[in-house]
Amino acid sequence: MIRKATLRDVKTIHKIIGDQAIHGHLLPRAVSELYAQVRDFSVVIDDDSGDILACGALHLVWEDLAEVRSLAVGSAFQNKGLGGRLVDALLTESRQMGVNRVFVLTYRRSFFERFGFQIMDKGLLPHKIWADCIKCTKFPECDEIAMVKVL
Repeated sequence: MIRKATLRDVKTIHKIIGDQAIHGHLLPRAVSELYAQVRDFSVVIDDDSGDILACGALHLVWEDLAEVRSLAVGSAFQNKGLGGRLVDALLTESRQMGVNRVFVLTYRRSFFERFGFQIMDKGLLPHKIWADCIKCTKFPECDEIAMVKVL
């Protein structure tokens, strides 16, 4: 089951993202950021235990642009289609919001290509997104790949 995240989920979301960040799959996020952006997050819940297995966020950037952020699946639940289900849910949410372009900054190019994302020049992204990037330890030498999907 996929549902919107609540404040009670933030510590688990932080742990899942942190575990994947250690392996270099995505960038870490401060728990304070996660509390501030909890409304952006959706989570995959185990039907039996109620445990959170995966998370991902849809961050609205502008009237026609959103970003998929912090897509992470718990290590024990990798390769079971949970990340794909989350991407599908976030793209559906984008369409419902009236967004017509969704981008991602990722290290997982082939994963996002399966959903129709294409590589784009980071320089074409709005300056507004760089406010988040400036807090990153890799700024200004970002090694993530920018990808975009037109809905």
